Amino acid sequence: MSIVVVSAGLSVPSSTRLLGDRLAEAASASLGQADVRVIELRDLAVEIAHVFTNGFPGPGLSDAFDAVTGADALIVVTPVFSASYSGLFKSFFDALSATDPEALTGTPVLIAATGGSVRHSLVLDHALRPLFSYLRAVVVPTGVYAASEDWGAEGLNARIARAATELAALAATTPATRPLPRQAAPADRPRRDAAPGGSEARQVPSGREPAGQGGTEVRQGAAGGAPLPRRDSFEDVTPFEERLAALRPGG
Repeated sequence: MSIVVVSAGLSVPSSTRLLGDRLAEAASASLGQADVRVIELRDLAVEIAHVFTNGFPGPGLSDAFDAVTGADALIVVTPVFSASYSGLFKSFFDALSATDPEALTGTPVLIAATGGSVRHSLVLDHALRPLFSYLRAVVVPTGVYAASEDWGAEGLNARIARAATELAALAATTPATRPLPRQAAPADRPRRDAAPGGSEARQVPSGREPAGQGGTEVRQGAAGGAPLPRRDSFEDVTPFEERLAALRPGG
């Protein structure tokens, strides 16, 4: 069982890293045994910036992406900046989802944050939880927020223990399999399917079948494999030129 901690702390020492370590320790104890790896985003800041300009993650960032994608459980911790997660934290997960949109699908995630005031505690439910729900992760019910006055005070240890127990339970029951990536269509020329009456229908990229009942397309999987899920109608985009031509007299 593997646990990956993603820490967006900037200082050394960092309260964000400290909270991540305590959560990982508690989760590992709940699981009985786990391999824990901590990813410090400040060490990857330059590569994260470069991936948005050149489109290619560097070796350090690629290794971090592989670790996060292959983790059985994920603990994410960010400092609060302007009542939300930090830009470095968001940029990392933006780059990850751009590289692999299914990277976190089904992954148990424990969300946590640190801040200077308890007034920012809602960042967990207003910013972090929607982000990881969008990325199709399974977010544990209990998030952990640690303000400056929480360190050494009663209550923080109980929240850490409860969240870690929930993460361990999810990690132990969630199947280790991940959804297969969507099959890419062969890079050949699109073909035309004949419509009734001998006229030509619109172009359909190779690897897909014409629209069936309901206006959706059935995409074929690899040879001998299962067909891919039906394509939603909202994915179909009619070029502007075709729409304009249809509005012209006789079009």
